[in-house]
Amino acid sequence: MAAEVDGPLKRVLVPLLLPEKCYDQIFVQWDLLHVPCLKILLSKGLGLVIVAGSLLVKLPQVFKILGAKSAEGLSFQSVMLELVALTGTMVYSITNNFPFSSWGEALFLMLQTVTIAFLVLHYRGQTVKGVAFLACYALVLLVLLSPLTPQAVVTLLQASNMPSVVVGRLLQAATNYRNGHTGQLSAITVFLLFGGSLARIFTSIQETGDPLMAGTFVVSSLCNGLIAAQVLFYWNAKAPHKKKQ
Repeated sequence: MAAEVDGPLKRVLVPLLLPEKCYDQIFVQWDLLHVPCLKILLSKGLGLVIVAGSLLVKLPQVFKILGAKSAEGLSFQSVMLELVALTGTMVYSITNNFPFSSWGEALFLMLQTVTIAFLVLHYRGQTVKGVAFLACYALVLLVLLSPLTPQAVVTLLQASNMPSVVVGRLLQAATNYRNGHTGQLSAITVFLLFGGSLARIFTSIQETGDPLMAGTFVVSSLCNGLIAAQVLFYWNAKAPHKKKQ
């Protein structure tokens, strides 16, 4: 009977959440306090939760823009720098064969960020420019993921994430400060990004052991925390209504 239960359970957990040796350690030898294996289980589980959650992280932002038919309060430069950072993380992780659970949210956040960038241009009356941007980005992404791009270039792109994240978030923070409100910036999206970047510090250390990845998430957490603090500070501030001519 135990073997019958063990089969399906093992197929679910190995290798998605645990290597086979850790499965045996915990579920066969019943060593429930085996710290190294528990850290792997926590990291894998947390990583998959982050990846799953990333499917919805920026949708509140997208819906808020669509509902208001406006991208007021969003810095296009900040959106673009965030897109550069996400693209760097995704390409670097793919070329280094990191587990999907350690970087998968970058893929889904990238798709949502591209959508937001297009909407910002669209609601500024630059729809043609937005379509051209989508085509150019798709082409650049294909080149970066192709064998034509040297590994040194991919590593340099990942290393540029830290300044990209810092400058991008500071631009958004400056826009918020200048406006005296956060405009169409979604509080849900901001807080989810902050929580996700904090959790990624642990999972990147545990699953990749890459100091460049871990350092990027440390910087990202600090910058996302700044924007989250502004959202709380400007919580009751409203954008001024424009008078009809």
